[in-house]
Amino acid sequence: MPQVIFKEQALDATIDAVIDAAMHELNHEHDHRPRDQSSDRYRRVRRQSQVIAEPLSAEDCCAQSMPDASPVKWHLAHTTWFFETFLLERFERGFCAFHPQFRVLFNSYYEGVGERFPRPQRGLLTRPSLDEVQAYRADVDQRMLRLIEAMGAAPSSEFLQLLELGLQHEQQHQELMLTDILHLLFVNPLKPAYQPLPDNLNGESGALPLAWHRFDAGVVEIGHAGDGFCFDNELPRHRQFVEAYSCASRLVSNGEYLAFVEAGGYRDVALWLSEGWDWRCREAIEHPLYWQSDGQGHWHEFSEYGLQRLDPQRAVLHLSYYEADAYARWAGARLPTEAEWEHAAPRVRGPAREFFGVAWQWTSSSYAPYPGFAAAPGAVGEYNGKFMVNQYVLRGSSMATPLNHARLSYRNFFPATARWQCAGVRLARSE
Repeated sequence: MPQVIFKEQALDATIDAVIDAAMHELNHEHDHRPRDQSSDRYRRVRRQSQVIAEPLSAEDCCAQSMPDASPVKWHLAHTTWFFETFLLERFERGFCAFHPQFRVLFNSYYEGVGERFPRPQRGLLTRPSLDEVQAYRADVDQRMLRLIEAMGAAPSSEFLQLLELGLQHEQQHQELMLTDILHLLFVNPLKPAYQPLPDNLNGESGALPLAWHRFDAGVVEIGHAGDGFCFDNELPRHRQFVEAYSCASRLVSNGEYLAFVEAGGYRDVALWLSEGWDWRCREAIEHPLYWQSDGQGHWHEFSEYGLQRLDPQRAVLHLSYYEADAYARWAGARLPTEAEWEHAAPRVRGPAREFFGVAWQWTSSSYAPYPGFAAAPGAVGEYNGKFMVNQYVLRGSSMATPLNHARLSYRNFFPATARWQCAGVRLARSE
């Protein structure tokens, strides 16, 4: 069975690769990827979604564990819908929809496209079957590859931009598939594993001591630079003033967070934002989402390998913004702003920096438009801009993020109560 999620990557190599790519963009160098590689890239990205679904049964693929999650079958269909709706319908000669009702069933939130099936009820879509969705993917893939070939050596910039957006969109859904699968299996009383525990999984490797890296006050530039792909919410690149601050050298570990739990952090109202405290009490939350205690001081954590003994050295995951903020306050620190995070990431040196490939990191920055932001016209413009309210920005990438999907300027965002994503904590301090 393929090992497809949550791999513990060689952190230094991963971080260096992402930062090298970021500095490449900052230097305004160009992406010279030949256009004739579009077909191969399309095949690779689309195949990865299939690989993620391979360990699952048809029943697994149809279930929805909560309103914020979606069935794997829906993800497979929606990512296909994107290519059919925004590329084939626009560029294919003699276009004919695979199934006219799929336009409604698999539209996520695009008001400009038309009617949508309610998100909380996606698990009720027993029809079309998984086999029909796979036939839909195969049909659209065949037509897309023909279209790419028909475009020749000089496709239009509009086509290339939409194709890249579709591939990046599918990679986003690959991460969502993985986190949705984990939640689905967790709510099952059998606590089934998504994949077998590998023989070479490192356990209790020993977290390095946390160190602080200080940065002087000054004007910093953040946002995407260069010619490579970015989402519109990463633009425009602009200046921000930051006061002097320090950034932690690594993420908060399970062991450090366990100390917060055992010290009564979830019961100390002074540590929590008012809405966070109300949410914690209402939901009776006492620890991170996938943790379980036997009541005798022994803790376990549910992962893609099933229920495993909690490793105190690994980074703590699956925290809400409220939990991350409460822990930071308990630790005598705070969450970084996204400007601080983006400024610090390429400048913090040393082993196990964990800026990428482990956990998305909550920032204290509300998800809002950058100065001068403008959404694209039409339905594609609904991709990011209309969600810029009541959410917080997360930076970096997680162990579920496709490796070539991470970059320094990427702005992930979720509401403050979201816990099922691979979100952790990097501390900051004001100086």
